[in-house]
Amino acid sequence: MTETVLEVSDLVKHYPLTQGVVFRKQVGAVRAVDGVDFRLGRGETLGIVGESGCGKSTVAKMLVNLERPTAGSIRYKGEDITRLSGRALKAVRRNIQMVFQDPYTSLNPRMTVGDIIGEPYDIHPEVAPKGDRRRKVQDLLDVVGLNPEYINRYPHQFSGGQRQRIGIARGLALRPEVIVADEPVSALDVSVQAQVINLMDRLQSEFDLAYVFIAHDLSIVRHISDRVGVMYLGRIVETGTDTEIYDHPTHPYTQALLSAVPVPDPRAREHRERIILTGDVPSPTNIPSGCRFRTRCWKARERCALEVPALAVPPWFAAAGGPAAHDSACHFAEEAHVVPDGHGGGPG
Repeated sequence: MTETVLEVSDLVKHYPLTQGVVFRKQVGAVRAVDGVDFRLGRGETLGIVGESGCGKSTVAKMLVNLERPTAGSIRYKGEDITRLSGRALKAVRRNIQMVFQDPYTSLNPRMTVGDIIGEPYDIHPEVAPKGDRRRKVQDLLDVVGLNPEYINRYPHQFSGGQRQRIGIARGLALRPEVIVADEPVSALDVSVQAQVINLMDRLQSEFDLAYVFIAHDLSIVRHISDRVGVMYLGRIVETGTDTEIYDHPTHPYTQALLSAVPVPDPRAREHRERIILTGDVPSPTNIPSGCRFRTRCWKARERCALEVPALAVPPWFAAAGGPAAHDSACHFAEEAHVVPDGHGGGPG
């Protein structure tokens, strides 16, 4: 079994809602992340997908300690990093780096590319002596496919794809074991997306990296991921290998997401069932009881409003003992894409 480098258990992030000017009191909370569990093996890519606002980026920020969790644990090689501070936290941060979504705002426009990529060495001088930093930065530019002579240029002199390569080079500077990529290609043109994805694929093999790859584009996630977690309203509702999720989805939400993926072959498109969900995503300040997807689900029954479904292998799937058995948080999980007329909308 692959060594686990990152293990997340019951991760929670609630943002308090307050009212009052002089005497402020909490009147509620935004439940951005509400109990997330997953593990990441050495050299593995875990893709996390879901609609905007489901909590993906909040998970990413907690993994690199930009946000402190309300509850739960994040263990790096067995050590809970949520309890660390000072030098201990600084040492762990060296091994878990982040690539941000927007290459236009994540790079300081007043700094040269050399200063941007080399800045981590100011925080961790033991990684690169001052006399050796320029060469290391130029080597990193070369690794990500940029001309090392660009070291004195500024971000505005690069295209979006080139800027994201600079962001990746900065993430690699300290030779981390884990890179958290928060929608790293969503702001790029489609042709450039493929170049950046292929670059990340190559770098993973070259540097033995583990990725947490967050995205909403299911085709990109399938291309790069070994395992996939599907998030809905702060929780992971289905998880498994890329083949299990894409070829044998059992959660209604996953089935709906996959049915929306564009199919280039018009003949295949004619025979594919399109699942249209009704209603809006509930507010994270007012989560439905029981299964949080039930208000948009065509399978919803009374039980769904009363019981929170566990993220586990469905009993029928476990009994079958097939190789595609994987965890799904649904009382009525099934592999078939059977949707009645008038899709969506369970009991309120």
